[in-house]
Amino acid sequence: MRAVVVTDFHTQPSLTEMPVPEPGPGEVLVKIAAAGVNPFDWKVIEGAMRDSVHHAFPLVLGSDGAGTVVSAGEPGLTDTRFETGERVFGQFMDVQLGRGSYADYAITKAAKLARLPAALDFDTAAALPTAGAAAHDFVEGTGAGPGQCLLVNGASGGVGQAAVQLAAAQGIRVIATTDPATAALLRELGAAETVDFTAGPTADQVREAHPDGIDAVVDLVSTPDQIEAIAALLKPNGAIVSANGAIDRDLFEARGLRGSNLYANARPATLASLADAVQRGQLRLRIDHEAPLEDAAAALDRLKAGRSRGKTVLTVEG
Repeated sequence: MRAVVVTDFHTQPSLTEMPVPEPGPGEVLVKIAAAGVNPFDWKVIEGAMRDSVHHAFPLVLGSDGAGTVVSAGEPGLTDTRFETGERVFGQFMDVQLGRGSYADYAITKAAKLARLPAALDFDTAAALPTAGAAAHDFVEGTGAGPGQCLLVNGASGGVGQAAVQLAAAQGIRVIATTDPATAALLRELGAAETVDFTAGPTADQVREAHPDGIDAVVDLVSTPDQIEAIAALLKPNGAIVSANGAIDRDLFEARGLRGSNLYANARPATLASLADAVQRGQLRLRIDHEAPLEDAAAALDRLKAGRSRGKTVLTVEG
């Protein structure tokens, strides 16, 4: 089978031939039709987790995928049993075993998959797991509710666009940071306000519009040395969630703020809920770039360069 791999940290992804893997207990082998591309994928190449977990090389890249079940190993005690031919989607990357979704065939745990409704196509499903689950968990993690004001800092990409929609659907007033080209789309998706980050510091613009502070922040872009200016926008007992590990929780608690670092966990129930939201029109995924599997390296470079204004999907199955 074809697979896109890296042979070490900081190496260039390349398309190679590998044996089709065999699923073990509690695992499912999926013929991949489409693979979602996420910032996490290139961060893995740069060693984002090298100090916390063993990586097996060559490492097949790719967190997200959608396709058709080929076979399954013996089910675990709590695993859902998937049948041959079922359409599924979910998360596939396991760096300890060198596994990912940028391949003709991929293995993952049954507990990382959900059945794909007939109304959803493979491309949409492949774009959904990490971005959708992250947006869901980040918004929930702030504890924001109807009538409160939530800043989505970094709303232009796939996670940000999903977070705007999921929050707005709960009656939360959303401020979305974006460039001018994506502002109209974000307002269409439910943002009550947009902030043009190219026009000046985000914190200054938000503070001018909300001098009494805001209730919560989902921050998808700030580094640890940038997060302070954004957190300073919060009211007492306000909440901020970082996707970049930028929060010193003890420091924030000492200041009367609730801060946390969260990461996407695409549980089957969350995946099913997200798929339902897409079918009901409550969640729209904008796929702004599609590429064949052999162009995965260029697709990752495009994402890393900040040129994405939605989701990127690799088409795998012809």
